[in-house]
Amino acid sequence: MRNGYTRHLVLAGLLIALNIIFVRLLAFKVMVGGTTTLRLSFGTIPVMFAGLLLGPWWGAAVGAMGDLVGFALNPGGAFFPGFTLTAALTGFIPGVLLHRNYQRGMVTVVQLLAVVALSELVTVLLNTYWLTFIIGKGFMVLLPMRAAARAVTIPVYTLVLQALRRIVPAGQAVGQ
Repeated sequence: MRNGYTRHLVLAGLLIALNIIFVRLLAFKVMVGGTTTLRLSFGTIPVMFAGLLLGPWWGAAVGAMGDLVGFALNPGGAFFPGFTLTAALTGFIPGVLLHRNYQRGMVTVVQLLAVVALSELVTVLLNTYWLTFIIGKGFMVLLPMRAAARAVTIPVYTLVLQALRRIVPAGQAVGQ
């Protein structure tokens, strides 16, 4: 095996572990309207960071494995493969759009904000759609509160990823 592959594998494993910790152990629930509960966490950050740092396929793998292993360790209901697909896309989208620029150190805050917003838009739309199958509520009943939560998480995720970009330069992290 190549040394770079081993580094990628180790970093991916660490990011999967962070995702599981943030989603399964450190998430908090916010009660909205008396009956609706939103779960908020920082679990998206390691998945997006994997895409930026390691590339789209590694980001997708971190998202999918984080969801699968996290569910196996701490199920929060019935398994639904749509959530795994969404988790994979959460790492794939930033990787496919910004990985090359990230490797060159040429990612701006505006680019990062746009990619986080796009990824979160896909996430909120797909996960809301999946929830309509599971809980039987209409899409438009679930969407407004879930979208409002993203209005808060998008800038927070962007700021954290921007800070990580400064702390962990791409070339140093993956041994280039």
